[in-house]
Amino acid sequence: MDGTELLSRVNSPEDLKALPEKALPEVAREIRRLIIETVSRTGGHLAPSLGAVELAIALHRVFSSPKDKIIWDVGHQAYAHKIICGRRDRFHTLRQHGGISGFTRMGESPHDAFSTGHSSTSISAGLGIACAKALRGDTGKVIAVIGDGSMTGGIAYEGLNQAGDIKRDLIVVLNDNEMSISPNVGALSSFLSRKFSNKGFLDLRKELKGMLSTRPSLYHFMKRVEDSLKAFITPGMLFEAFDFNYYGPIEGHRLDHLIHTLENVRELGTPVLLHVTTKKGKGYAPAERNPSHFHGVGCFEVATGNCVDTKSQATYTGIFGETLCRLARENQTVVAVTAAMPEGTGLAGFAREFPDRFFDVGIAEQHGVTFAAGLAAEGYHPVVAIYSTFLQRAYDQMLHDVCLEALPVTFALDRAGIVGEDGPTHHGVFDLSYLRTMPNMVVMAPKDENELARMLATALAHKGPSAIRYPRGAGPGVALDDTAAPLPIGKAEVLAEGGDVVLFAIGRMVAEAEKARELLLAKGISATVVNARFAAPLDTGLVTDLAQKTGRVVTAEENVLAGGFGSAVLEALADAGISGVTARRVGIPGRFIEHGAASVLRRRHGLDAQGIFGAAMALCVSGAENGDG
Repeated sequence: MDGTELLSRVNSPEDLKALPEKALPEVAREIRRLIIETVSRTGGHLAPSLGAVELAIALHRVFSSPKDKIIWDVGHQAYAHKIICGRRDRFHTLRQHGGISGFTRMGESPHDAFSTGHSSTSISAGLGIACAKALRGDTGKVIAVIGDGSMTGGIAYEGLNQAGDIKRDLIVVLNDNEMSISPNVGALSSFLSRKFSNKGFLDLRKELKGMLSTRPSLYHFMKRVEDSLKAFITPGMLFEAFDFNYYGPIEGHRLDHLIHTLENVRELGTPVLLHVTTKKGKGYAPAERNPSHFHGVGCFEVATGNCVDTKSQATYTGIFGETLCRLARENQTVVAVTAAMPEGTGLAGFAREFPDRFFDVGIAEQHGVTFAAGLAAEGYHPVVAIYSTFLQRAYDQMLHDVCLEALPVTFALDRAGIVGEDGPTHHGVFDLSYLRTMPNMVVMAPKDENELARMLATALAHKGPSAIRYPRGAGPGVALDDTAAPLPIGKAEVLAEGGDVVLFAIGRMVAEAEKARELLLAKGISATVVNARFAAPLDTGLVTDLAQKTGRVVTAEENVLAGGFGSAVLEALADAGISGVTARRVGIPGRFIEHGAASVLRRRHGLDAQGIFGAAMALCVSGAENGDG
């Protein structure tokens, strides 16, 4: 007896439907146990998925996936969905290399209706799917499950606006785990929503509307009464303004209420928003007490909730936050902006120390960047701290609202490069390519912790836009210099000299280039190692001079090769008219990188000392065979 007696019988949504309804609460408990035990070993998004267990069960009980399409916004609430939909036996491989993804992936299962990873997209995707179904006469339903946090993203409202306008058959389930509703009001609204969504009530409503059509004044009076009642009882008038039928809030852990209401709204055939209230971390006391910590968590002890990883080494994120606080004490124009991630970006300390100078814009990266541009236009220097993968959403705002007028906005791109188990939607491997093409933008990447502090000082001293990209986790362990003097913009650093090949590296790859130099020395090959520091402006003088001296160049970056740092080096050589130089670029090829441990992914894709060593050896051996040296 492994404690999952009922769950062992569930290998598909049809198996779930075959169970008696009274057994479903026990299925929910067994799913929670499996999620907690698995995430304690693999890490993952624990609290959001624990809060959505009953919701996943109810959705698969009422609807028929994959004919009916259930889209989980972001996807980090979808662990129960994965377990129900045939991945229970593989759930132990969650987020592991070669295992199942931590998010929904269309290629992983026909029950994953849309691939996700970034927030607020489910309504737009769901509406597109609903329109496609209508075009081909498909009667399947479309359900978009979106969290209250994702509703801070503007794209969600763009989707609502169109859906309400064209009146497609779309059900939006708002999973609200933040709004506080008193028990009495919540119970009353739950009761009314179940009654308002009942087919009999809706038929009566339609009949009364027809009867009152000849008496418009009485009809409008009755409509105002209904709207006033909804406004008094529920927060749904916003969604009614989008021409959605609003129902809720419904208690999200009451399976009987959920199932009953979903059965009702399934039959409506119009845009519907069902507001469900849940508790993040439900069923696991440590996650209920601290849902922010357990939102995305590493390995932990199930009994205590304590993190298994006890490393105390400072992280790039922590150093960024501490340095920014120190610099802000000296410079009153420094303000900080983030997009719903004060803890993740290291700004929690800044928010406590400078509450009036800290702004959390929600999951609204586009707005956050233009908001920062407005601050900069009035004499402040905003530091916008957003993960590299999420800043991609604000490309246009960076280009037009910041760079066009060269406004002093600093972008701190955390989680740059390979991030590991969260996979292709979260690897920050495109930023060097798109940032360095922006006029007026200074683009930096530190080789170690102290250089990050110096780059932040450099950015705040600069009178235009700048970006610093740095990796997840700890660096080489270099102690900070308290002075953190600014760097000369556009100047690289020669770390070691050699006559056979030059290794140009940037960011995390600098340390790997130094290791590669030692491997090359063991083969009798001497290499110059350059810490580029800047992808824009590039130190073209040093690049051209060293390339001409050795005739062999290797570039190394944890970024896509197309348009990245290596491309910048080759462009500099071409623009200078330098010929006779052979080059190899080490970086990420033109495809998405899978999920898995960061160390595994770097080794697999040659983003380490061995990869740089191999590229340099290929150049030097080829040159020797051709009589060069």
